[in-house]
Amino acid sequence: MPARDITLYRQEQTQHQSSKHVVHQSRKSISEVVQQEQVQAREVMAEPAYRVPAFRERAPEGMQEYQRMAAHFGRDLVQIQQELHRMKVSTQEQVENIEITREVRGLKQRKDLPAELPKAPDFLVSLRSHTVWEKTPVKLFCTLSGQPTPIVKWYKNNAPIEPLSAPGKYKIDNKYGVHSLIISRCMVSDSGVYSAVATNPQGKVASKATVCVRRPIGGGELPHLPGLVPLLSGIHPSKLEVTLLESFGVTFGTEGESVSLTVNMVVVPDLPNLPPEAMWYRDDTLLIPSRWAEMSIGGGVAKLTLPHLNKDDEGLYTLRIWTKDGTVEHSAYLFVKDAARTVSGAPGAPMDAQATDVNADYVLISWKPPNTTDEAPITGYFVDKRKSGSKDWIQCNDSPVKVCKLPIHGLSEGDSYHFRVRAVNKAGISLPSRMTTGVTAGELESEVEVHVTIPGPPTKVHATEINQTYIVLSWTPASPRGRVPVWYLIEKCVGDDGIWQRVNTAVQLQSPRYPLYDMEDGKSYRFRVISANKYGSSEPSEPTEPIQKVDPHGVPSAPGQVIASRNTKTSAFVQWDPPKHTNNLMGYYVDGSVVGSKAWFPCNHRPYKHTSHYLLVVCKKMEAWFVVHGLTPGDTCVFRVQAVNAYGLSEESQESAPLFIDAALKGAVEYATPSAPYGITLLSCNGSSMTLAWKRPKNTGGSKITSYYLDKCEAGSVAWKEVSPSPAAHRIFTVENLTGGVFYEFKVQAANLAGVGLPSEPSKPFACEAWTMAEPGPAYDISFWEVRESSVLVQWKSPVYTGQAPISGYFLDMAKKGSSDFATVNAEPVDHCYLKVTGLESGANYVFRVRAVNEKGVGKASDLSDPVCAKALPGTKEIVCGVDEETGDIFLNFESCEISETSKFVWSKAYKEIGESSRVSITTSGRCSKLTFKNPESEDLGIYSVAVTDTDGVSSSYSISEEELKTKLELSYNIRHPTVPLKTELNYEILEKGHVRFWVQALKLSPSVNYRFIVNNKAISSAEGYKISHDVSTGIIQMMIEHFTKANEGTYTLQIHDGKAKSQSSLVLVGDAFKAALKEADFQRKEHIRKQGPHFSEYLSFHVTDDCTVMLVCKLANVKKETTFTWFKDEEAITVDVPPNPMSGSCSLPIPVFSRKDQGIYKAVLGDDRGKDTSVFDISGKVFEDIINAIASIAGSSASELVLQCTPEGIRLQCYMKYYTEEMKASWFHRDSKVSSSEKMRIGGTSEMAWMQICEPSDKEKGQYNIEIHDGTKAHSRSFDLAAAFAEKNRGRVMGGLPDVVTIMEKKSLSLTCTVWGDPNPEVTWFKNEQEVVSDDRYKITFEGGKFASLTINSVYVEDSGKYSINVRNKYGGEFVEITVSVYKQGDDVPEPKLGQMSRPAATPKPATPVPQPAKTPTPQTPTPSVKSPTPTPPTSLKSPTPSPAPKSPTPPRSMRSPTPPRSLRSPTPTKK
Repeated sequence: MPARDITLYRQEQTQHQSSKHVVHQSRKSISEVVQQEQVQAREVMAEPAYRVPAFRERAPEGMQEYQRMAAHFGRDLVQIQQELHRMKVSTQEQVENIEITREVRGLKQRKDLPAELPKAPDFLVSLRSHTVWEKTPVKLFCTLSGQPTPIVKWYKNNAPIEPLSAPGKYKIDNKYGVHSLIISRCMVSDSGVYSAVATNPQGKVASKATVCVRRPIGGGELPHLPGLVPLLSGIHPSKLEVTLLESFGVTFGTEGESVSLTVNMVVVPDLPNLPPEAMWYRDDTLLIPSRWAEMSIGGGVAKLTLPHLNKDDEGLYTLRIWTKDGTVEHSAYLFVKDAARTVSGAPGAPMDAQATDVNADYVLISWKPPNTTDEAPITGYFVDKRKSGSKDWIQCNDSPVKVCKLPIHGLSEGDSYHFRVRAVNKAGISLPSRMTTGVTAGELESEVEVHVTIPGPPTKVHATEINQTYIVLSWTPASPRGRVPVWYLIEKCVGDDGIWQRVNTAVQLQSPRYPLYDMEDGKSYRFRVISANKYGSSEPSEPTEPIQKVDPHGVPSAPGQVIASRNTKTSAFVQWDPPKHTNNLMGYYVDGSVVGSKAWFPCNHRPYKHTSHYLLVVCKKMEAWFVVHGLTPGDTCVFRVQAVNAYGLSEESQESAPLFIDAALKGAVEYATPSAPYGITLLSCNGSSMTLAWKRPKNTGGSKITSYYLDKCEAGSVAWKEVSPSPAAHRIFTVENLTGGVFYEFKVQAANLAGVGLPSEPSKPFACEAWTMAEPGPAYDISFWEVRESSVLVQWKSPVYTGQAPISGYFLDMAKKGSSDFATVNAEPVDHCYLKVTGLESGANYVFRVRAVNEKGVGKASDLSDPVCAKALPGTKEIVCGVDEETGDIFLNFESCEISETSKFVWSKAYKEIGESSRVSITTSGRCSKLTFKNPESEDLGIYSVAVTDTDGVSSSYSISEEELKTKLELSYNIRHPTVPLKTELNYEILEKGHVRFWVQALKLSPSVNYRFIVNNKAISSAEGYKISHDVSTGIIQMMIEHFTKANEGTYTLQIHDGKAKSQSSLVLVGDAFKAALKEADFQRKEHIRKQGPHFSEYLSFHVTDDCTVMLVCKLANVKKETTFTWFKDEEAITVDVPPNPMSGSCSLPIPVFSRKDQGIYKAVLGDDRGKDTSVFDISGKVFEDIINAIASIAGSSASELVLQCTPEGIRLQCYMKYYTEEMKASWFHRDSKVSSSEKMRIGGTSEMAWMQICEPSDKEKGQYNIEIHDGTKAHSRSFDLAAAFAEKNRGRVMGGLPDVVTIMEKKSLSLTCTVWGDPNPEVTWFKNEQEVVSDDRYKITFEGGKFASLTINSVYVEDSGKYSINVRNKYGGEFVEITVSVYKQGDDVPEPKLGQMSRPAATPKPATPVPQPAKTPTPQTPTPSVKSPTPTPPTSLKSPTPSPAPKSPTPPRSMRSPTPPRSLRSPTPTKK
């Protein structure tokens, strides 16, 4: 729309200029001189300083230069303005002199004229609208007639303009009947509707005009329209000069993300401690730093960061910075779309939740509804609350509220609360809105009267909120009301019946607000309120008028007509008529849809509300608008609008007309004239004619250029003449009838549907002299295609002048922009007019030139090309080669990233345009174009390219190789001659009852598939004995033969037809394969018959339990109570303790202590009146070995470590296990040599253990012994070292006789005597309190026969009390035994001895590796020895599970252990003899 304003302004200026000449030529009267003076005065007043320059768009690089030059020439501009002011004063003096002269002449003529009649004011020239750049002046003027002379007053937006309120801003003037308003240095805020109101006694008339002030932006695009940012208040002093450089543009974000809006600037002077003062606005709201908005400025950068986006943040953002000359500002829109829904189909989150009308226990929450495009309509909202400092949200309403506001009652006074809102539809609940700022429930301040006890009645009772869901009753508290707390009681009555009922019986109201829900529809109610405190209640207030629960407004009506127009390449300007019934309108939602798609997308996510009188100039009745951003160039879209208020969304408006998304032309007209051509070059000259070429205009004006007009003139002359009455159709033309030796200049104009455009700049003078050089002339029309990050394709046209020999090739030179150092790209000339240049620097600008070559040499270089930047267009795509899945056609497809309404796709082969061709066909739809090969052959190999006209060089190429073509042809053949893809070939399987199923599974089948089975060249159909079917979901086709016999031998074939696809699969079933199938079918048939009665579902098998019991088991099926079950072995019935129970579904036969005698044939017979079934199990051979191995596996795993048992014959090594039998493979080893049973070493075992007896062991029997139990898979091994056993057997030890404690009276004799043993005989040493006792007169030590040791103390005394010990030791080890002796005096109480315990001998054998014993090893019972003759026990390393030894055996029982004495009681090692 801004472009339309430009055109209107241009038209107004043109009409104004032309009107002066019309008046000057047409009005012929006696007062002609006076009229000429008026025209001259008007021209004088139309000062050049106030003429609005023609708008033009500046390129981004041009904008930077513009800003730099503006800053550089700022001071010169001040001087120029001062000079203009001086000239203005001088001109005004001249005008005043002319006016005085005119008045004098008029006075002379009036004497003879009659008095003029009264006349109402009338505008001869009305005000006209203007669109101007910021910081430029604008002049509004009008011409009036009327008698008496009307008085004119000026208004802006219906507010009177006072020049003194803004000195220097406005200038109001009235000269020669021309009333004018001059606005100097316009700001964006000066945009608005200005009016001149003329009044005299005969009446009043007004004229209005719109002024739009625009700010130039780098890309020439205005991201918003004026009127959204509030006006400045006052003048802010600043001495900084600020120039904005790079600024943020239209931005898109998603809820939950973070986004930053950044503006780079130049600040003079740049003081680190004094940055410019910047203000950020969203729409018309000044932003302040908070948790949702972070602001910073410094280092030449101003930044606004929104760390957690929400739809509340959507809007127009403006940065305003104070400068020396006022302010600079920049604006752009931020769009925020919904976050991903947690529930599919749920609505978006509400927004702009606010808490208002806060009281002691009441608050009103309001919000805006979300947009719904494809989601289900919103059915209501839930409001949640939480106290500050808490993380727990509590839902306030039990059922969804339909209106976008909800009163919350029951708050705690003094607490702070946050609130949020969730939307509900039939699919689910939305994400919550952004929570409100904290609000504190508190009572409003009021006057407190000390002497009042009972408060007065409330006043002004009325309903502040009325809708179909609830009514909010409000009132003004009584004044005065006293010091004590006051609460309120509400009463209601239906209609005028006068029966008042209490409403809030269970709620004590603290606030003068209360929501009422329980009101019946259709009934009117009156309410009154009573004040109460601890002293009593007031009189009731005046009752309200009748109140009824209704929706007073409802949703707005649908908006009116929607008109969409172009804005930029990615945006559109949408306007619409407001709804007839706005009903407290919140704003609008705009939706868009691509033509051909049924899906709608939201254009804004927060209700947008803005109307501007500025649009009245262009849109007439259109008062609402929105700029839709983020569109895809080249798409055709339609738009619709919905109005929004607190009750929801209105019906959708009618769709707009389809709009092709592209940049708007200047003036917003459909077509404009093209810009000027340029780059006129001379291609050839024969002395009387010249061939010229030129470059296409950069702007075509929105339509195809149809022709070119050439003008010529001789150098030095200003007389331009048309070259030819008929225009040139192409950008090359031969000018005839020239004079040889004369220099000529040429100009070119382009023409399109809108007319003839501006002429080009005159070419340089060309001499009309015949070319006679032998080398070729210059190439021309250099163009660039397929521009990528490091490459570009350069094309050109061959020279018109070829020289004296045919052209044989071309050289291409290139250089960086601004450099004169050209480098030749190709070492050898290329014989075609294109070359792909690679290895370019990404982002760098290059220029090129071409030189043609013939056999005479290298010709003249072409003119330099336009600069090209090595950078691909955003969204650039390449050509894709594929095969159509339906037709099998091979094609090249290209999707353009950019397109205009006049664009065309130009396909080429070897960079020569493809015209009418029998080889290919070209189709184009929207942004895509497809080249399809009709009959691909080797002739079609090569490079294919496509270019899109009227774009910024969108193009691509693709090379088809021979190998790729072969692959595509194979795929094409498969598509054109399709086969049904089979997952499996024809196969068969035998089912129960002996049925045979033949089947094939395809990867995919359609419901219309056809097929047939052929057996031995005969088609088979579903009939008796055959069943044929298929399943589309699984792709299975099958044929069932119920009675499979010898006649079914042969070849089976299945033929499938599915659409165009075919397939066939065969199976040959003859010979041995058929016999096997027939045998299996017979077996399955018999099995089916067997299973009609009681039968075995699982035949007899065995398994071994953990206790090594062998179980024969089977499972039964189809049994009943009368069914019998019998076990047999070798045809003899087996009687079992527990009769088998067939109804349990399984039977088992235990065989404990399994051995060879259990071999035989076992049989189970099952039967009743329906038949019988038999299962046979032969336990012999391998089955017997398998059972033994299973037993050996369990027994071997449970085997204990080897233990030693001393026997009269010698030593026995024993290994305990759960079960042992001689059939198990058990082997004994001594020092890794297998031991066989002999007289010296006997091998045997019992059901509990395996043993090996070593008779009369000697030193050579010492060493490592192993037993290995094999279970057919692995060996279970246990070991024992016999050297430790010898040491244990022969070490010195105390056999018995010593007590633990001895109590004796003083002066009596004490004899400690014990029996010892060892081989060889041990040495005996006695100790007292760890000191060795030496034999003397009192202490007598004896050791007789190597067996009996004694210590005798004659006449003991108290001093002899203590701890006595004996150490018995030989070379194999020894034992240490302690005795406590207590001596008491005669007459003293006898100390209580601690009897009942034998002495604890401490064994000290030589170190031996301990052999732990498994916990499950059974321990045989051993008789407990007597106290007086204790039997010592072997050490821990020698466990023996055997029973008690015979009396002759010196080996102690396993149940007794000798603990090792503490380190302080170790017996000394005896001296070796």
